[in-house]
Amino acid sequence: MSGASERILRIRSAIAIAAMLAAWEIVGRFELIANGAFPAPTAILSGLWADSDLYWRHISASVRSASLGFVIGNVIAVLMAVLFVQFPATERLMSGINITLFAMPLIAVVPVLVLAFDGSTPQVVLAAVAVYYPTMSSMLLGLRNVDDRLVDAIRGFGGGSLAILRRVRLRAALPALTIGLRTAAPAAVLGSLLAEFGSGSRWGLGTFLLGSLGAGDPARLWGIGLVATGIAGVGYGVFALVAKVTTRQVASETLATSPVPASGSREEHPVTRFLYALASLIVALGAWQLLLAVIDLNPILTRSPVGVVRFLFTEDGSGEARARLVTALGETLPAVFWGLAAGLVAAFVFAVVLTLLPSVGRSVLPFALISQTMPLVAFTPLIALVFGRGAWTTIVVTISVTFFPSFVTIAQGLAMTPRRAVDVVQIYGGSKLTVLRLVSVPSAVPYLLAAARLAAPRALLGVMVAEWLATGRGLGNLLNESRGRLDFGMIWSVAAVSVVVAIALYRVFVAIDQMVMKRYLGG
Repeated sequence: MSGASERILRIRSAIAIAAMLAAWEIVGRFELIANGAFPAPTAILSGLWADSDLYWRHISASVRSASLGFVIGNVIAVLMAVLFVQFPATERLMSGINITLFAMPLIAVVPVLVLAFDGSTPQVVLAAVAVYYPTMSSMLLGLRNVDDRLVDAIRGFGGGSLAILRRVRLRAALPALTIGLRTAAPAAVLGSLLAEFGSGSRWGLGTFLLGSLGAGDPARLWGIGLVATGIAGVGYGVFALVAKVTTRQVASETLATSPVPASGSREEHPVTRFLYALASLIVALGAWQLLLAVIDLNPILTRSPVGVVRFLFTEDGSGEARARLVTALGETLPAVFWGLAAGLVAAFVFAVVLTLLPSVGRSVLPFALISQTMPLVAFTPLIALVFGRGAWTTIVVTISVTFFPSFVTIAQGLAMTPRRAVDVVQIYGGSKLTVLRLVSVPSAVPYLLAAARLAAPRALLGVMVAEWLATGRGLGNLLNESRGRLDFGMIWSVAAVSVVVAIALYRVFVAIDQMVMKRYLGG
């Protein structure tokens, strides 16, 4: 694209954004949506100025917890990625913990962390947990995806695995690491705010938002949400800039000639796969038991894996507890599937619009980015103000949490359409729409499947947050009720079942992905 065309596209995008903001001002000023629950931007800014003296201590508390968790989680993530690449068997053994940390609905463990730790420690721990997987997976990909010629050169001069790590892998991993940090920055803010909601701490944006829910001031709620979004967006933008600079500096020195297959992608005997899966499960359960031993809480407040099983199946009242859990699960799962489907459809439609009409897509992209950087816990009360406390709020919240990663993945797939196939369709007079239908969408099937796989656990998180804060149904509400009743057995049971469901959703889409890809590549 020429410089002049790029400038024209930017001007059109700026005009479209200005028009959207003007429309928002009109809608809010005249209370055209939900009787003023969608306030005008000027009203939100006025509220921010009026409450400015209230914000600084809340902001500093949230930023401090999120930053400390960000550092701790990322240090652990980088060290584990190095361990996995140096000793591949450890990755297989840790796969149960890694998948758990990726798929786990963060809100499910908030009451557990509040029971285990005092002060701001729950916020720090949850922020660290939130950032671990995106950074670890990005770092691991960068460490593996290196130029084989450089590795051979180091070995040719007598260098071992440590020399290869220091001179090749770590340098090659910098761009991937910064991309992981970009994703981790908003995740750290989300983790800190989620923990603030359940911790009862005095300071923090999550505490401020929770205390403002009954004030009947939508402008204040929107102001808190936008401040939290701004903090997350600054972190995202800083590391996006670092990623851009790092990629430019490192790409010329390390260029992978072929993709490195993921660990475990090679053909194995089924018995070997089963043994590794069993070992990873034992490691995950052992980590749970070890955590309980380390925090050394009163046994009344904790449940081991065996304790959860006893609570649901053998203790007095287990039948009633099991029935409540099954009822809540029956309310949550349909919402997860509907929300996931809606989020994937919205992401696909937006990716298609961006492909066919770049100026329109780029105009809406800043608002789409808000769904990535706005902490979910700050967004949910605002959605409930507009859509009420029913199913629509759950759907909208789930779309917001699944949309952006799905959109990025699908858009990448559409952008990687084989050029030769496009040329063939265009030679025969095919339009952009024809190219999209016959070439781009079929070639993007692997990316569509990857988007579903990544979005499924996030959909469960979105539904549970909506249930906790808005709808009063399902697993999220059961968790909140159990916290209020000090029903520690149910708290641990809901947390455990939520993690199992999230992992099962992930595994189902992994299996679908593998099955479809086998036919896709075989055909």
